[in-house]
Amino acid sequence: MIDFDKFTKYSKPGPRYTSYPTALEFKEDFDVNAYIKELEAQDSNAPISLYFHLPFCRSACYFCGCNVVFTSKEDKKERYIDYLEKEMQILSSHMDMSREVIQMHFGGGTPTFFDEVQLKKVIDLIHKYFKNFSKDAEISCEIDPRFFTQGHMDVLKEGGFNRISFGVQDFDPKVQEAVHRIQPFDVTKNAIDIARAAGIKSVNVDLIYGLPYQTFETFKKTLHIARELDADRFAVFNYAHVPWLKKTMRKIDETTLPSPKVKLEILQYTIDFFETHGYKMVGMDHFAKPEDELFLAIEKGELHRNFQGYTTKAGADLIGIGLTSIGEGKSHYVQNYKEMKDYEAAIDEGRLPTERGVKLNEDDLIRQAVIMELMSNFKLNIPRIEKEFNINFFDYFKEAIEELQVFKEEELIMIDKNEIIASNTGEMLIRNISMAFDAYLHKFKDAKKTFSKTI
Repeated sequence: MIDFDKFTKYSKPGPRYTSYPTALEFKEDFDVNAYIKELEAQDSNAPISLYFHLPFCRSACYFCGCNVVFTSKEDKKERYIDYLEKEMQILSSHMDMSREVIQMHFGGGTPTFFDEVQLKKVIDLIHKYFKNFSKDAEISCEIDPRFFTQGHMDVLKEGGFNRISFGVQDFDPKVQEAVHRIQPFDVTKNAIDIARAAGIKSVNVDLIYGLPYQTFETFKKTLHIARELDADRFAVFNYAHVPWLKKTMRKIDETTLPSPKVKLEILQYTIDFFETHGYKMVGMDHFAKPEDELFLAIEKGELHRNFQGYTTKAGADLIGIGLTSIGEGKSHYVQNYKEMKDYEAAIDEGRLPTERGVKLNEDDLIRQAVIMELMSNFKLNIPRIEKEFNINFFDYFKEAIEELQVFKEEELIMIDKNEIIASNTGEMLIRNISMAFDAYLHKFKDAKKTFSKTI
C-alpha cells in the first residue's frame, strides 16, 4: 500500500521533458541562419522524421495545451496548405530531401478537420518533396473521433498511414461538459472500427487524468469503458493546468480539479488496471500490448523520447513543418513562428519560418542523455554515460546525487555504481527524479507560473 498523503509533497511545478533543454530555453538569437547552418551540416545519409502541424479546430477543448487556430472558414485551410508547400520548397534548398523518412506524424489542432480532398492534397505535396519513405516507416495521425469519416480513413490508408491516435480524454458526461468536448462512446467506437476495418494494426487512445469533476470512481469507470476499445496502446496523460499560458483553461473552475492525492490514486489504479489486462507501462504515461514495438523497446532499454512522444526511431533528425512546429537535431532544437501572420510573412520573403531555437553545449548533451533515458526507461546505465561522454558520473553529478538522496531514503530509487533504477512507486515520480539533473531549474524564481505540476 502506498501512503499517497505522504507523496503529495512531491506535487510541484516541473518540466515534462519532451526535450532537454526545455522549450523555455529556446531563444530568438538561434535564428533562421543558425537553423540553416545546422540543416546543411547534417549527415545526408542519416534518416529523418517529419512532423506536420495542422493547427485548425472548430471550437476549443478547455484542457488543450496545443497551439491551435479556431475557424470554420475553408479558405483559411486552403491558404495554409499553400504555405506548407512553399515552406517545403524553401526547405529543399537547405537540405537533402532524398534522405530516408522513417517516421512522419500529423499533429494539431485537428488534422481531420481538413476534409478528405484537402487532406489528400497535403499528403500528395509531402510525397512530392519527400520521395524516399522507408518501407517500414511509422506514419501516424492524431484523430478527433468527432471529425473522422470513412473518406478520411481512405485517404490516410492510401497515403501510407499505419498508426492512428484517437483523442478521448474521459467518458464521463459531466467531465466532458466541463472541458467543452462532448464525445459519446459510440462516436469513438465507430471511429476505431473504421480504422480497424481499414487494416490499421496500431491504434492508440489518449486519456487524461486530473480534469475537472474527475474522481477516483469516475475515472475507474472511464478505464473500464476504454478497455472495450481494445487499443494497442493507451496514453494516459496528467492534465497540465497552465491558464497563464492557455486562455481557454481559464474557463475551468480550479476548485473542481482533483487533488494531488486523488491523482496519485488514479495513476496507481491506472497502472495496475492496464498491467492486469496485459499491457506494459512504457515511459511515464504510455501502456502497450506485449506485441507492440514500444513494449519490446522498453524490455531492451531502447525506448526514446521526443516531441512526438515515446518512439523506437532513434537517430533520426526531426524536421518540423508548419505553424509552431518544433524540429530537433543531434545538437539543436528549433521552432517555427506561433503566429500565422509571422509564419506567412517569413515564407513570403522566401525564408524558413524559424522563430527561435537553441544550440546544445556539451553539458546540455550529457544532461539530455541522462534525463531522456530516465524518462524513457526508468533507469540509467551509468557506465554507458561515462564512456560516451568521458566523464566520472559521480563527480560530474555530485549535486544531483545529493539531491536524489531523499528519493533513495524513501526507497523511490536505487543507486549504485552501475545504475539508477526507479522503484514501481518512483516511476510515478520520474519527472521529479529527472529534475535533479536539470541545470536550468534554479533560474525560475516563480516556477508556479512556468510549469505544470508533476502530480
